[in-house]
Formats: sequence, structure tokens, C-alpha cells
Amino acid sequence: MRDRMNVYFPPEMLRQIADLADRQKLSRSAIVEAAVASFLSPDGADKREAAFARRLDRLSRQVQRLERDLGVTAETLALFVRFWLTITPPLPNDAQASAQAKGRERYEGFVETLGRRLQKGQSFLKEIPEDVRADSSEV
Repeated sequence: MRDRMNVYFPPEMLRQIADLADRQKLSRSAIVEAAVASFLSPDGADKREAAFARRLDRLSRQVQRLERDLGVTAETLALFVRFWLTITPPLPNDAQASAQAKGRERYEGFVETLGRRLQKGQSFLKEIPEDVRADSSEV
């Protein structure tokens, strides 16, 4: 058994309901009933919440990977600078100009190599797990 209820809609909304009912070959009452049922259904909110939770979990994992990669990058740079400063002797004044020229040449080569690696999609951070696995299997 169904109870009758009189509801008032704006004319534009009535036109949209009538158009949808014609396209779907359903009654206007069926369209309105489905819309109200969807609105009252707790499943809709649960589905949205679950979708948001999945997206937030994915974003959390991405941020954790970024933090890890940034930490590895910072530690790599710090170790390199410490090593370089430890083993590099100071140059005499008469060798400064030639050392600076050689340094510029080496830096340009570094930038070119870096550009090629980035274009190919190669990443030092991706190589680290492979190097660690290779080292541990040799022991």
C-alpha cells in the first residue's frame, strides 16, 4: 500500500523530471521516489566516506614516499659534501684559475648527464634498492 503525498516543485525541475521519465520510460513518481530513496539512503554517505578514505590513504602513502626520497636525497648530498671536503686538499694560488676552468667543464658534463638521465626517466633513488639487493646477495 502506498500513501499519497502532494509535493510542489519549481516548473524547471518538473520539466527535468518529466524529460527524464520520458527518456527512461518510467513514471514521474518512480523518478521522484528513486531520488528521495537515494537521498535518504545511508549507503551514499558511506560510499563517499569510503572513497575519501581510499584517496586519503593513497595521498598519505605518496607523501610518505616523498618524505623518504627527500631524506635519502638530503643524506646523500650531506655524505658527498662531507667526503669531498675531507679528501680535497686546498689548491695553491697559481693553480686556482685552471682548477676553476676544469670545474666548470666537469659541471657542464654533470648537467648534461643529469639531463639525459631525467629524460630517460632514470632515478638514483630507484637504483638504490637494486644496489642494496646486489650487495646483500654477494655476501
